Amino acid sequence: MAQDNFDIDGLAAYLHVSPQQVARLATKGRIPGRRVSGQWRFSRAEIHHWLEDRIGVSDEGELIEVEDVVSSAHPGEVRIANLLMETGVALPLMAKTRNRVIDAMADLAAQTGGLWDPAKMAEAVRAREDLHTTALDNGVAMLHPRRPMPNIVGEPLVVVGRTTSGIPFGGKQGGLTDVFLLICATNDSEHLCILARLSRLIADADFLTKLRTADLPTDVLEVFTTAENELDR
Repeated sequence: MAQDNFDIDGLAAYLHVSPQQVARLATKGRIPGRRVSGQWRFSRAEIHHWLEDRIGVSDEGELIEVEDVVSSAHPGEVRIANLLMETGVALPLMAKTRNRVIDAMADLAAQTGGLWDPAKMAEAVRAREDLHTTALDNGVAMLHPRRPMPNIVGEPLVVVGRTTSGIPFGGKQGGLTDVFLLICATNDSEHLCILARLSRLIADADFLTKLRTADLPTDVLEVFTTAENELDR
């Protein structure tokens, strides 16, 4: 079996479900897969995107479940507060258009020293946004490339930008976006862990209020630290 593919048993172990559950999901077309010589095969990249889509539409209970699944595939605990730097927080983010936000967020990530090619990251993020916007109804966008870019990312990091007012960013029903998070990961499981954790955080209206009223980068780091301590109790 190719390294980038799962069989039923391998995917069951990865998702922490039974092989019978995987087979049922595949047969019903609820999980991306294909038959090769009569046997189910699942592309690791397609499973990655399937999980990412689940994160995007899940309620709190589902988010916890998905985070448990993806974190089991990534050694060590992922805490967003550990991936943030003061130099990676822009209050305000000086951008008023979608393209300028993407460029500014990539430049912000480069300021931390963890991203080596902001232009290439911006291009990849723009392509991801063109495919399907990451802007959510709560005014937050979780920017990221479609696949991690380990060739230009030295270590996983998250950067935060907040514009002075909401801007059109492709949200549903014309909603405006004012909080931007850029995820820079070095592999698929790391990316999913970060995305799942961020999704749980921004589902909390109180967390978003504190993030929107933070005055300094140090305040933003404290907001994340406090919120994650609550999640991990």
